[in-house]
Amino acid sequence: MPDVITSRDNRWLKQFRAALRGTGPRDGEPIGVEGPKLIEEALRSGLEAEALLVSEGGEREAGRILRAAGGSDAGIPRSRVLRTTDKLFQGVAGTETPQGVAALFRQRAWEFNDVLRGPDEMRASSPLVVVLAAVQDPGNVGTIVRSAEAFGATGAVAARGTADPWSPKALRSSAGSALRLPILRGMAIPVLLAQLKIAGIKIYATSSARVERVGQADLREAAAIFVGNESSGVPAEVERAADAIISIPMAETVESLNAGVAASLVLYESARQRRAAARGED
Repeated sequence: MPDVITSRDNRWLKQFRAALRGTGPRDGEPIGVEGPKLIEEALRSGLEAEALLVSEGGEREAGRILRAAGGSDAGIPRSRVLRTTDKLFQGVAGTETPQGVAALFRQRAWEFNDVLRGPDEMRASSPLVVVLAAVQDPGNVGTIVRSAEAFGATGAVAARGTADPWSPKALRSSAGSALRLPILRGMAIPVLLAQLKIAGIKIYATSSARVERVGQADLREAAAIFVGNESSGVPAEVERAADAIISIPMAETVESLNAGVAASLVLYESARQRRAAARGED
């Protein structure tokens, strides 16, 4: 049994505190994941664990995680299974009622082509990318990434000014999707627009204005769907570059939808169109 960490100044506890209470990792920093379910999701997705932190009350969950790690390619080095007191764990956890287990994982190095191809297990024939353009609420970011995976998107781009999809709150809201779906973080909008154009990807900007309805847009071919800031929408440069600006039909008394809800509806419509095309329907 390894020694129990009893000092809040321990370097590992400092690293866990920064990862679990921060706004997302910088390049090269580990992703902080809290709770047994998300840790197991990270292991199943193939992420490599740097350390597992277990409190006195989390021992039962730790056994489950280590069994899951034993069945994964990455695993968890036994020398990096760290133990501490419930009180000190509470001081580093990012949730109000921590479950006593947290882990640090190495970032996966996704590239632009990965978000066009999708994960290995799907390798979609037609790219479908959701772009978050200055979406600032981590809950919305996580919801959008979760819906992106659910409705067959090949990847996501969190453009500069967007809350980090690997931040603790966004990770929880994504229910693990942010650990599996190819994601690029911090791209500048002009660079992204240029790369999409070169790749032959149609650009769709979502808007609350009464413009072309989402059901009228052809989302069956390679597409990038831009979702904008909660208050100001997509940037003007995206609207100028867009092949179409689309909106969701709704009651005139409602000004706009939550960014996560709006993105989910557009992604669902894309999935519906693609399924119909696969069946040979118009």
